Amino acid sequence: MSEIVVGLDIGTTKIACIVGRKNEHGKIEILSMGKTESLGVMRGMVSNIEKTVQSIKAAVQEAQDRIEGELTIGVVNVGIAGQHISSIQHRGIYTRTNTSEEISQSDIDALIEDMYKLVMEPGEEIIHVLPQEYIIDNEQGIKDPIGMSGVRLEANFHIITGRIAAAKNIQKCVNKAGLQVAETILEPLASAEAVLSKEEREAGVVLVDIGGGTTDIAIFHDDIIRHTAVIPFGGNIITEDIKEGCTIMKRHAEQLKIKFGSALTMEGQENEVVCIPGLRGREPKEISIRNLASIIKARMEEIVEHVYFEIKNSGYEKQLIGGIVVTGGGAELQNITQLFEYITGMDTRIGYPNEHLGTSLIDEALTSPMHATGVGLVMKGFETKARLERSQLSVKSHSNKTKGSFFDKLLEKGKSFFEEDY
Repeated sequence: MSEIVVGLDIGTTKIACIVGRKNEHGKIEILSMGKTESLGVMRGMVSNIEKTVQSIKAAVQEAQDRIEGELTIGVVNVGIAGQHISSIQHRGIYTRTNTSEEISQSDIDALIEDMYKLVMEPGEEIIHVLPQEYIIDNEQGIKDPIGMSGVRLEANFHIITGRIAAAKNIQKCVNKAGLQVAETILEPLASAEAVLSKEEREAGVVLVDIGGGTTDIAIFHDDIIRHTAVIPFGGNIITEDIKEGCTIMKRHAEQLKIKFGSALTMEGQENEVVCIPGLRGREPKEISIRNLASIIKARMEEIVEHVYFEIKNSGYEKQLIGGIVVTGGGAELQNITQLFEYITGMDTRIGYPNEHLGTSLIDEALTSPMHATGVGLVMKGFETKARLERSQLSVKSHSNKTKGSFFDKLLEKGKSFFEEDY
Protein backbone atom coordinates (compact mmCIF):
# COMPACT_ATOMS: atom_id res chain seq x y z
CA MET A 1 0.00 0.00 0.00
CA SER A 2 1.21 3.53 -0.78
CA GLU A 3 2.22 5.93 1.98
CA ILE A 4 -0.58 7.19 4.24
CA VAL A 5 -1.09 10.39 6.24
CA VAL A 6 -3.41 10.71 9.25
CA GLY A 7 -5.14 13.95 10.27
CA LEU A 8 -6.42 14.28 13.85
CA ASP A 9 -8.91 17.12 14.32
CA ILE A 10 -9.28 17.76 18.06
CA GLY A 11 -12.34 20.00 18.11
CA THR A 12 -14.63 21.36 20.79
CA THR A 13 -17.63 19.23 19.78
CA LYS A 14 -16.01 16.28 17.98
CA ILE A 15 -12.68 14.52 17.52
CA ALA A 16 -12.18 13.14 14.02
CA CYS A 17 -9.39 10.90 12.77
CA ILE A 18 -9.06 10.85 8.96
CA VAL A 19 -6.70 8.53 7.04
CA GLY A 20 -5.65 9.40 3.49
CA ARG A 21 -3.27 8.19 0.79
CA LYS A 22 -2.20 9.39 -2.67
CA ASN A 23 -3.45 7.43 -5.68
CA GLU A 24 -1.51 6.80 -8.89
CA HIS A 25 -2.71 10.17 -10.32
CA GLY A 26 -1.35 12.13 -7.35
CA LYS A 27 -4.86 12.79 -5.97
CA ILE A 28 -5.58 12.27 -2.28
CA GLU A 29 -8.06 9.52 -1.39
CA ILE A 30 -9.63 9.21 2.05
CA LEU A 31 -9.42 5.58 3.17
CA SER A 32 -11.03 5.72 6.58
CA MET A 33 -12.52 7.98 9.20
CA GLY A 34 -13.36 7.71 12.89
CA LYS A 35 -15.42 10.27 14.77
CA THR A 36 -16.35 10.62 18.41
CA GLU A 37 -17.77 13.22 20.76
CA SER A 38 -15.14 15.54 22.22
CA LEU A 39 -15.44 15.49 26.01
CA GLY A 40 -12.39 17.36 27.28
CA VAL A 41 -12.00 20.38 24.94
CA MET A 42 -13.36 23.90 25.43
CA ARG A 43 -13.04 26.68 22.86
CA GLY A 44 -10.39 24.76 20.96
CA MET A 45 -8.20 24.15 24.04
CA VAL A 46 -7.79 20.99 26.13
CA SER A 47 -9.56 21.40 29.47
CA ASN A 48 -9.45 17.77 30.63
CA ILE A 49 -6.51 15.56 29.62
CA GLU A 50 -8.03 12.15 30.52
CA LYS A 51 -11.35 12.74 28.75
CA THR A 52 -9.57 14.06 25.65
CA VAL A 53 -7.27 10.99 25.60
CA GLN A 54 -10.32 8.68 25.78
CA SER A 55 -12.01 10.54 22.90
CA ILE A 56 -8.83 10.44 20.77
CA LYS A 57 -8.44 6.68 21.40
CA ALA A 58 -12.08 6.05 20.42
CA ALA A 59 -11.82 8.07 17.18
CA VAL A 60 -8.49 6.48 16.18
CA GLN A 61 -9.80 2.98 16.98
CA GLU A 62 -12.86 3.54 14.80
CA ALA A 63 -10.67 4.74 11.90
CA GLN A 64 -8.31 1.80 12.47
CA ASP A 65 -11.18 -0.73 12.36
CA ARG A 66 -12.33 0.60 8.98
CA ILE A 67 -8.89 0.24 7.34
CA GLU A 68 -8.36 -2.95 5.41
CA GLY A 69 -5.04 -4.72 5.78
CA GLU A 70 -2.18 -4.60 8.26
CA LEU A 71 -1.98 -0.83 8.61
CA THR A 72 -1.67 0.66 12.10
CA ILE A 73 -2.14 4.34 12.92
CA GLY A 74 0.92 5.62 14.80
CA VAL A 75 1.81 9.13 13.56
CA VAL A 76 -0.73 11.94 13.16
CA ASN A 77 -0.94 15.57 12.02
CA VAL A 78 -2.81 17.52 14.69
CA GLY A 79 -4.79 20.76 14.38
CA ILE A 80 -4.42 23.63 16.85
CA ALA A 81 -6.84 26.53 17.40
CA GLY A 82 -8.19 28.61 20.29
CA GLN A 83 -8.30 32.26 21.24
CA HIS A 84 -4.63 32.19 22.34
CA ILE A 85 -3.57 32.15 18.67
CA SER A 86 -2.19 35.44 17.32
CA SER A 87 -0.09 36.56 14.36
CA ILE A 88 2.66 39.09 13.58
CA GLN A 89 4.37 40.35 10.41
CA HIS A 90 8.17 40.22 10.31
CA ARG A 91 10.98 40.59 7.79
CA GLY A 92 13.87 38.12 7.81
CA ILE A 93 17.30 38.42 6.16
CA TYR A 94 19.71 35.63 5.21
CA THR A 95 23.15 36.32 3.70
CA ARG A 96 24.32 33.45 1.54
CA THR A 97 27.92 32.24 1.84
CA ASN A 98 28.12 30.26 -1.41
CA THR A 99 27.15 32.95 -3.94
CA SER A 100 28.37 31.04 -7.01
CA GLU A 101 25.52 28.54 -6.54
CA GLU A 102 21.90 29.41 -7.39
CA ILE A 103 19.34 29.82 -4.59
CA SER A 104 18.04 26.40 -3.50
CA GLN A 105 15.36 25.03 -1.19
CA SER A 106 17.99 24.64 1.54
CA ASP A 107 18.61 28.45 1.49
CA ILE A 108 14.88 29.10 1.97
CA ASP A 109 14.76 26.48 4.73
CA ALA A 110 17.68 28.22 6.48
CA LEU A 111 15.88 31.58 6.31
CA ILE A 112 12.63 30.08 7.67
CA GLU A 113 14.55 28.18 10.38
CA ASP A 114 16.09 31.48 11.44
CA MET A 115 12.61 32.95 12.00
CA TYR A 116 11.78 30.27 14.55
CA LYS A 117 14.55 31.76 16.74
CA LEU A 118 12.65 35.05 17.20
CA VAL A 119 12.19 36.03 20.85
CA MET A 120 8.52 35.70 21.84
CA GLU A 121 6.51 36.89 24.84
CA PRO A 122 6.96 34.63 27.91
CA GLY A 123 4.80 31.50 27.56
CA GLU A 124 4.38 31.88 23.77
CA GLU A 125 5.92 29.94 20.90
CA ILE A 126 5.95 30.12 17.11
CA ILE A 127 3.63 27.61 15.43
CA HIS A 128 4.04 28.59 11.75
CA VAL A 129 6.40 30.77 9.73
CA LEU A 130 4.70 31.58 6.42
CA PRO A 131 6.74 33.41 3.73
CA GLN A 132 4.69 36.03 1.86
CA GLU A 133 7.13 37.38 -0.70
CA TYR A 134 10.89 37.29 -1.20
CA ILE A 135 13.41 40.06 -1.87
CA ILE A 136 16.74 39.19 -3.54
CA ASP A 137 19.44 41.89 -3.42
CA ASN A 138 16.71 44.59 -3.00
CA GLU A 139 14.65 43.25 -5.93
CA GLN A 140 11.13 42.98 -4.53
CA GLY A 141 7.95 40.97 -5.23
CA ILE A 142 9.55 37.57 -5.92
CA LYS A 143 7.25 34.63 -5.17
CA ASP A 144 9.60 31.74 -5.90
CA PRO A 145 13.34 32.50 -5.61
CA ILE A 146 14.60 28.95 -6.30
CA GLY A 147 17.08 28.93 -9.19
CA MET A 148 17.84 32.65 -9.01
CA SER A 149 21.23 34.19 -8.19
CA GLY A 150 21.84 36.59 -5.33
CA VAL A 151 23.72 37.26 -2.12
CA ARG A 152 21.10 38.69 0.25
CA LEU A 153 17.85 36.74 0.52
CA GLU A 154 15.05 38.51 2.42
CA ALA A 155 11.40 37.66 2.98
CA ASN A 156 8.28 39.15 4.56
CA PHE A 157 6.80 36.58 6.94
CA HIS A 158 3.39 36.01 8.48
CA ILE A 159 4.26 34.41 11.82
CA ILE A 160 1.58 32.58 13.82
CA THR A 161 2.13 32.21 17.55
CA GLY A 162 0.29 30.38 20.31
CA ARG A 163 0.56 29.53 23.97
CA ILE A 164 3.20 26.89 24.78
CA ALA A 165 0.93 25.26 27.42
CA ALA A 166 -1.94 24.82 24.93
CA ALA A 167 0.32 23.16 22.34
CA LYS A 168 1.94 20.96 25.01
CA ASN A 169 -1.45 19.80 26.31
CA ILE A 170 -2.48 18.72 22.80
CA GLN A 171 0.84 16.88 22.37
CA LYS A 172 0.46 15.24 25.79
CA CYS A 173 -3.04 13.97 24.93
CA VAL A 174 -1.88 12.53 21.60
CA ASN A 175 1.16 10.85 23.21
CA LYS A 176 -0.97 9.40 26.03
CA ALA A 177 -3.26 7.92 23.38
CA GLY A 178 -0.21 6.00 22.09
CA LEU A 179 0.42 8.21 19.05
CA GLN A 180 3.18 10.52 17.82
CA VAL A 181 2.72 14.07 16.48
CA ALA A 182 4.27 14.59 13.04
CA GLU A 183 3.25 18.25 12.84
CA THR A 184 1.00 20.73 14.63
CA ILE A 185 -0.98 22.75 12.07
CA LEU A 186 -3.14 25.83 12.56
CA GLU A 187 -6.72 24.70 11.88
CA PRO A 188 -7.83 27.55 9.54
CA LEU A 189 -4.78 26.82 7.33
CA ALA A 190 -5.80 23.15 7.15
CA SER A 191 -9.43 24.03 6.36
CA ALA A 192 -8.26 26.47 3.65
CA GLU A 193 -6.24 23.68 2.03
CA ALA A 194 -9.35 21.48 1.86
CA VAL A 195 -11.97 23.96 0.59
CA LEU A 196 -10.27 26.81 -1.32
CA SER A 197 -9.15 26.69 -4.94
CA LYS A 198 -5.88 28.21 -6.18
CA GLU A 199 -7.88 30.76 -8.25
CA GLU A 200 -9.76 31.92 -5.13
CA ARG A 201 -6.55 32.32 -3.15
CA GLU A 202 -5.06 34.38 -5.98
CA ALA A 203 -8.16 36.54 -6.44
CA GLY A 204 -8.43 37.22 -2.70
CA VAL A 205 -10.71 35.25 -0.40
CA VAL A 206 -11.77 35.00 3.26
CA LEU A 207 -12.05 31.56 4.80
CA VAL A 208 -14.43 31.43 7.79
CA ASP A 209 -14.40 28.11 9.67
CA ILE A 210 -17.26 28.08 12.21
CA GLY A 211 -16.47 25.32 14.69
CA GLY A 212 -18.05 24.35 17.99
CA GLY A 213 -15.95 26.57 20.25
CA THR A 214 -14.23 29.04 17.90
CA THR A 215 -14.61 30.72 14.53
CA ASP A 216 -11.31 30.71 12.62
CA ILE A 217 -10.48 33.21 9.88
CA ALA A 218 -7.78 33.11 7.19
CA ILE A 219 -7.48 35.81 4.50
CA PHE A 220 -5.59 35.08 1.25
CA HIS A 221 -4.57 37.42 -1.57
CA ASP A 222 -2.20 36.71 -4.49
CA ASP A 223 -2.08 33.08 -3.29
CA ILE A 224 -0.41 34.29 -0.07
CA ILE A 225 -1.78 34.17 3.47
CA ARG A 226 -2.28 37.77 4.62
CA HIS A 227 -4.23 37.63 7.88
CA THR A 228 -5.32 35.05 10.44
CA ALA A 229 -7.59 35.42 13.47
CA VAL A 230 -9.53 33.29 15.94
CA ILE A 231 -12.88 34.50 17.35
CA PRO A 232 -13.79 32.80 20.68
CA PHE A 233 -17.40 32.05 19.62
CA GLY A 234 -18.78 29.13 17.65
CA GLY A 235 -21.77 26.82 17.31
CA ASN A 236 -21.82 25.86 21.00
CA ILE A 237 -22.67 29.39 22.12
CA ILE A 238 -25.72 29.32 19.79
CA THR A 239 -26.83 26.05 21.43
CA GLU A 240 -26.42 27.70 24.87
CA ASP A 241 -28.55 30.66 23.71
CA ILE A 242 -31.32 28.32 22.52
CA LYS A 243 -31.14 26.39 25.80
CA GLU A 244 -31.49 29.61 27.84
CA GLY A 245 -34.00 31.32 25.53
CA CYS A 246 -36.34 28.34 25.23
CA THR A 247 -35.61 26.90 28.73
CA ILE A 248 -34.92 23.40 27.42
CA MET A 249 -32.20 20.73 27.84
CA LYS A 250 -28.91 21.24 26.02
CA ARG A 251 -29.25 18.10 23.88
CA HIS A 252 -32.73 19.23 22.78
CA ALA A 253 -31.33 22.67 21.97
CA GLU A 254 -28.61 21.09 19.80
CA GLN A 255 -31.15 18.92 17.95
CA LEU A 256 -33.41 21.93 17.39
CA LYS A 257 -30.51 23.95 15.97
CA ILE A 258 -29.47 21.17 13.57
CA LYS A 259 -32.95 20.22 12.34
CA PHE A 260 -34.90 23.49 12.37
CA GLY A 261 -32.32 26.24 12.92
CA SER A 262 -31.99 29.16 10.50
CA ALA A 263 -29.68 32.19 10.45
CA LEU A 264 -32.57 34.39 9.23
CA THR A 265 -36.16 34.85 10.35
CA MET A 266 -38.43 34.13 7.38
CA GLU A 267 -42.06 34.84 6.61
CA GLY A 268 -44.32 31.89 7.19
CA GLN A 269 -42.42 30.75 10.29
CA GLU A 270 -45.02 32.28 12.68
CA ASN A 271 -47.34 29.29 12.56
CA GLU A 272 -44.63 26.60 12.67
CA VAL A 273 -44.13 24.96 16.06
CA VAL A 274 -41.90 22.11 17.31
CA CYS A 275 -42.80 19.94 20.30
CA ILE A 276 -40.07 19.07 22.81
CA PRO A 277 -40.76 16.18 25.23
CA GLY A 278 -41.28 17.40 28.80
CA LEU A 279 -39.14 16.31 31.73
CA ARG A 280 -40.47 13.32 33.72
CA GLY A 281 -44.24 13.60 33.84
CA ARG A 282 -44.35 17.21 32.65
CA GLU A 283 -46.22 18.53 29.64
CA PRO A 284 -44.36 18.68 26.26
CA LYS A 285 -42.98 22.12 25.42
CA GLU A 286 -43.93 23.97 22.23
CA ILE A 287 -41.19 26.04 20.57
CA SER A 288 -41.96 28.54 17.81
CA ILE A 289 -39.66 28.18 14.76
CA ARG A 290 -39.68 31.98 14.35
CA ASN A 291 -38.59 32.44 17.96
CA LEU A 292 -35.82 29.86 17.43
CA ALA A 293 -34.60 31.68 14.28
CA SER A 294 -34.51 35.06 16.05
CA ILE A 295 -32.34 33.59 18.89
CA ILE A 296 -29.91 32.08 16.35
CA LYS A 297 -29.89 35.22 14.17
CA ALA A 298 -28.92 37.47 17.10
CA ARG A 299 -25.84 35.39 17.90
CA MET A 300 -24.89 34.71 14.27
CA GLU A 301 -25.01 38.45 13.52
CA GLU A 302 -22.50 38.98 16.34
CA ILE A 303 -20.16 36.32 14.88
CA VAL A 304 -20.45 37.77 11.34
CA GLU A 305 -19.78 41.30 12.67
CA HIS A 306 -16.59 39.99 14.32
CA VAL A 307 -15.56 38.39 11.01
CA TYR A 308 -16.27 41.63 9.13
CA PHE A 309 -14.16 43.57 11.66
CA GLU A 310 -11.22 41.20 10.99
CA ILE A 311 -11.67 41.63 7.21
CA LYS A 312 -11.50 45.44 7.59
CA ASN A 313 -8.60 45.11 10.03
CA SER A 314 -6.57 43.10 7.50
CA GLY A 315 -6.51 46.04 5.06
CA TYR A 316 -7.62 43.79 2.17
CA GLU A 317 -11.38 44.50 2.32
CA LYS A 318 -11.49 46.03 -1.20
CA GLN A 319 -9.26 43.38 -2.81
CA LEU A 320 -11.18 40.18 -2.06
CA ILE A 321 -12.74 39.21 -5.40
CA GLY A 322 -13.30 35.62 -4.22
CA GLY A 323 -15.56 36.83 -1.39
CA ILE A 324 -16.15 34.60 1.62
CA VAL A 325 -16.06 30.80 1.91
CA VAL A 326 -17.82 29.46 5.01
CA THR A 327 -16.97 25.99 6.29
CA GLY A 328 -16.99 24.01 9.55
CA GLY A 329 -20.03 22.55 11.32
CA GLY A 330 -21.64 26.01 11.62
CA ALA A 331 -21.79 26.29 7.82
CA GLU A 332 -24.64 23.74 7.82
CA LEU A 333 -27.01 26.27 9.37
CA GLN A 334 -29.78 27.25 6.94
CA ASN A 335 -29.50 30.67 5.21
CA ILE A 336 -26.01 31.30 6.58
CA THR A 337 -24.65 32.51 3.23
CA GLN A 338 -27.51 35.04 2.92
CA LEU A 339 -26.71 36.46 6.38
CA PHE A 340 -23.01 36.84 5.51
CA GLU A 341 -23.87 38.54 2.20
CA TYR A 342 -26.40 40.84 3.90
CA ILE A 343 -23.95 42.06 6.58
CA THR A 344 -20.67 42.18 4.60
CA GLY A 345 -21.94 42.78 1.06
CA MET A 346 -19.50 40.09 -0.16
CA ASP A 347 -20.24 36.98 -2.25
CA THR A 348 -20.44 33.92 0.00
CA ARG A 349 -20.41 30.17 -0.65
CA ILE A 350 -20.20 27.03 1.50
CA GLY A 351 -16.86 25.18 1.34
CA TYR A 352 -17.06 21.38 1.10
CA PRO A 353 -13.96 19.29 1.93
CA ASN A 354 -14.37 16.78 -0.91
CA GLU A 355 -13.74 19.32 -3.72
CA HIS A 356 -10.01 18.52 -4.19
CA LEU A 357 -10.11 14.78 -3.43
CA GLY A 358 -9.92 11.72 -5.62
CA THR A 359 -12.57 9.02 -5.28
CA SER A 360 -12.76 8.20 -1.59
CA LEU A 361 -14.07 5.13 0.19
CA ILE A 362 -16.26 7.19 2.55
CA ASP A 363 -17.63 9.91 0.26
CA GLU A 364 -20.95 10.40 2.08
CA ALA A 365 -19.25 11.55 5.31
CA LEU A 366 -16.94 13.99 3.49
CA THR A 367 -19.76 16.04 1.99
CA SER A 368 -20.16 17.77 5.37
CA PRO A 369 -18.22 21.03 5.90
CA MET A 370 -17.54 19.93 9.51
CA HIS A 371 -14.73 17.66 8.21
CA ALA A 372 -12.86 20.44 6.36
CA THR A 373 -10.15 20.65 9.05
CA GLY A 374 -9.57 16.88 9.22
CA VAL A 375 -9.28 16.52 5.43
CA GLY A 376 -7.06 19.63 5.31
CA LEU A 377 -4.71 18.12 7.93
CA VAL A 378 -4.20 15.10 5.67
CA MET A 379 -3.54 17.36 2.65
CA LYS A 380 -1.08 19.48 4.67
CA GLY A 381 0.70 16.29 5.77
CA PHE A 382 1.33 15.30 2.14
CA GLU A 383 2.47 18.86 1.35
CA THR A 384 5.04 18.73 4.19
CA LYS A 385 6.31 15.33 2.99
CA ALA A 386 6.81 16.70 -0.54
CA ARG A 387 8.64 19.77 0.82
CA LEU A 388 11.00 17.61 2.92
CA GLU A 389 11.75 15.44 -0.10
CA ARG A 390 12.56 18.58 -2.15
CA SER A 391 14.88 19.82 0.62
CA GLN A 392 16.71 16.50 0.78
CA LEU A 393 17.13 16.46 -3.01
CA SER A 394 18.42 20.03 -2.90
CA VAL A 395 21.00 19.17 -0.21
CA LYS A 396 22.02 16.01 -2.13
CA SER A 397 22.49 17.79 -5.46
CA HIS A 398 24.40 20.59 -3.69
CA SER A 399 26.80 18.11 -2.07
CA ASN A 400 27.22 16.30 -5.40
CA LYS A 401 28.09 19.57 -7.12
CA THR A 402 30.71 20.49 -4.53
CA LYS A 403 32.03 16.93 -4.59
CA GLY A 404 32.23 17.06 -8.38
CA SER A 405 34.03 20.39 -8.45
CA PHE A 406 36.53 19.15 -5.83
CA PHE A 407 37.35 16.03 -7.89
CA ASP A 408 37.49 18.10 -11.07
CA LYS A 409 40.09 20.37 -9.47
CA LEU A 410 42.04 17.36 -8.22
CA LEU A 411 41.97 15.80 -11.69
CA GLU A 412 43.09 19.07 -13.26
CA LYS A 413 46.01 19.33 -10.81
CA GLY A 414 47.06 15.73 -11.55
CA LYS A 415 46.83 16.35 -15.29
CA SER A 416 49.02 19.45 -15.17
CA PHE A 417 51.48 17.62 -12.89
CA PHE A 418 51.93 14.78 -15.42
CA GLU A 419 52.09 17.23 -18.35
CA GLU A 420 54.86 19.18 -16.63
CA ASP A 421 56.68 15.94 -15.84
CA TYR A 422 56.88 14.78 -19.46
